[in-house]
Amino acid sequence: MMDFSVINESGTALDAVSPAVIKVIGCGGGGSNAVNRMIDADIANVDFIVLNTDVQDLNRSKAETRLAIGRKIAKGLGAGGNPKVGEEAAEEDKEAIANLLQGTDMVFITAGMGGGTGTGSAPVVARIARSLGVLTVGVVTTPFEFEGPVRMRQAREGINRLHENVDSLIVIPNQQLLKVVDKNMPIRQAFLVADDVLRQGVEGISNIITKPGDVNRDFTDVKNTMLGQGEAILGVGHATGENRAVDAATKAIKNPLLEDTSIDGAKSVLINICSSGDISMLEVSEIMKVVRASIDPGANILWGQAIDPSLGESVSVTVIATGFHTSFERGADEDASSSASVLRDSSVVTSDEFSDILGGRGFESMRKKLSSAAETSLFDSVDADAEKVPVAVGAPSVREQANQKIGSLGKALSASVPRYSASGIKPPAGFTGSNDIAQPACWRTSGRGELSRTIRLQD
Repeated sequence: MMDFSVINESGTALDAVSPAVIKVIGCGGGGSNAVNRMIDADIANVDFIVLNTDVQDLNRSKAETRLAIGRKIAKGLGAGGNPKVGEEAAEEDKEAIANLLQGTDMVFITAGMGGGTGTGSAPVVARIARSLGVLTVGVVTTPFEFEGPVRMRQAREGINRLHENVDSLIVIPNQQLLKVVDKNMPIRQAFLVADDVLRQGVEGISNIITKPGDVNRDFTDVKNTMLGQGEAILGVGHATGENRAVDAATKAIKNPLLEDTSIDGAKSVLINICSSGDISMLEVSEIMKVVRASIDPGANILWGQAIDPSLGESVSVTVIATGFHTSFERGADEDASSSASVLRDSSVVTSDEFSDILGGRGFESMRKKLSSAAETSLFDSVDADAEKVPVAVGAPSVREQANQKIGSLGKALSASVPRYSASGIKPPAGFTGSNDIAQPACWRTSGRGELSRTIRLQD
């Protein structure tokens, strides 16, 4: 039997390239639970790690590698729901975390955001991973609405910090579970649905890297798709039957747990099609058509076709979509909201300011403040702020982009709406000015029927 080997230009045999090292790190209680469920799913070619400030919870983990962090600050008792404690705990053991990440090609960092350890430690772990050149992907959940505004605020702040330290980030709102699971489903089984998004992503990427195929894709393709891309959508669809190709592709790009997200507008997409070897060229074409119909026409598409005999008659489609611009658009919306809030607040007289007016102090400056607020249109302020947002040379302005999105009907409706300013607000019909103390003090006593811009003091 003849032996074959790969040689270089000098005739020296080259060693086989080792497969990429993929690790999953669960941070805090929520992250540890997600890792346990992934271990139960028996995902191959992935190393699992959990870290926690709560030693008791850590001992319940099924992961082979478990790290107790922050033993000086937390004393092994947990973070008490304080993300600052979780952050300091991770910083305390940053060298141990770095050692666990040595030699890693790709890491998934998972946590339930809103609590203490996971929210605080996940961004630190991500920062350390990226400093080592590891492709870093965050997959986190947000709290249920019934958990309250404090936990939701902590989750939002933690996600913002995590976003700054990962290459790609997938956020799964737990609130969506209430919409996609049966109301009688046990809570443990419901959480399995959310964790399955993480499992699908890790398993899908592992298959891309480790499964051989007729059109082969490897870790470099995954890295080029996800490196430094921010928001990402990662989905896997399985299907059997006559329409298995279309069904699998549709499931891969539409996940009801990923609230208000789709691959629409993605600039970079990696598609991996896996079958037992019986997939036809027509089915591959159908899969590509389904995905291409939802992405940017000029998107960079990489696709691969791998073989997995265990699939039998089913087909698996993995889609990784990146290159969105949702962060910029969300930031613009927040800026506009902030401007509107400032405008509303500028027309409010505080108790201290009112006391100054009664004492004859600062009356003129207050009159100018109220007058300016009343004469300024809310829409004008927001439009002005929007025009200040920098855009690339030759690119449409923010207003032009908005007009392109709303279409001709939206433009017509927008043009038909009058742009009221605060000075146009009228008192109730039939109101006549008077000095009656029962009447609101902010209406003129002259009977002109307009909102007063000043407060008249009578002797």
